[in-house]
Amino acid sequence: MSAPRKLLTNFDKALIIGIILGVLGICALTAAFFFIWVNPPRQSAEPTPFGGFPTATLDISAPALASTLAAGNVTATPTVGVATPIPSFSSDAPLNGRIVFTCFIKQIDQICIMNADGTNRRQVTEAEATTFYASLSLGADMIYLSSRESGQYQIYSVRPNGKEFKRLTRVSGSFYAPELSPSGGWVVMTKDGDGIWVMKPDGSNLHAITDANDIDPTWSADGSMIAFASARAGARQLFVMNADGSNIRQVTDLENMGGRSSWSPDGTKLVFYAGPQGDHNIYVINVDGTNLVQLTNGGDNLGPSWSPDGNWIAFTSFRDGNNEIYVMHPDGTGVKNLTNNPISDWQPRWGR
Repeated sequence: MSAPRKLLTNFDKALIIGIILGVLGICALTAAFFFIWVNPPRQSAEPTPFGGFPTATLDISAPALASTLAAGNVTATPTVGVATPIPSFSSDAPLNGRIVFTCFIKQIDQICIMNADGTNRRQVTEAEATTFYASLSLGADMIYLSSRESGQYQIYSVRPNGKEFKRLTRVSGSFYAPELSPSGGWVVMTKDGDGIWVMKPDGSNLHAITDANDIDPTWSADGSMIAFASARAGARQLFVMNADGSNIRQVTDLENMGGRSSWSPDGTKLVFYAGPQGDHNIYVINVDGTNLVQLTNGGDNLGPSWSPDGNWIAFTSFRDGNNEIYVMHPDGTGVKNLTNNPISDWQPRWGR
């Protein structure tokens, strides 16, 4: 006859349950450690695909910027963050259209033109004095420029074949950076130290639309707005306004701002340059002041111009030891050299 079985005491039961719970806890800790080991935390900011340096944003929403300006304070404090993507573009898009630019020939700045892929380069002007700050009309059938042929810098027009060189302004002072509106109805320009002016393409109805030291105006693609650089709020910054000069808003708050800028074809962004002397870089920013993105990193890059199809940005660079014209995609990739001459080529403007 077998011995009677002993029943487990309450203590034995508690001990067994404790052991089981301890084993389960150790297993859970081991699993958590393994998960963290194979899935490390992500970095808060990843390198950009166009140079390996972090992107940044100006954290100013449109309503916040509007209320700041309404309060009379036109400056804004930038904060570092992660930039949103550049609008889509075609990385294999051809270089279409024509680019007008300044070319230094026989010790005088002249106007040259070429196909957007760098082919068929031609000298347009044969002026006796500095001739620069050129832009193309929408159909690339007329060039507007500033020249010192008359002693002061005045605005002229000329055909891309060099014919019909015509003086348009005859007012005392110096005028620079003319650009025809997309509709063809107005030419915008700056008068040295005396604001931004507009006139009809034949030179008539010349008048000012701002009264500060504003420079380098450029039309939005739909002609409803004008971007420009100005020191009206202290250090030079980028501003935008309605085409009639109303509703002026500050876009940037950066050190060492350049002058020339250009709109994206959809009107949401501006490309511009900034940086210390000899080390300028190209940037893109939303028109409301958000989402600042640096596109170049070294080489002294200036004077950007967005292509009408939105796939390219032309700019000047000193990266090879001489001012030459380059293009790149709006995210800074696909850099191509369009000019390679012993003379200086600069101030590119794409035909709109």
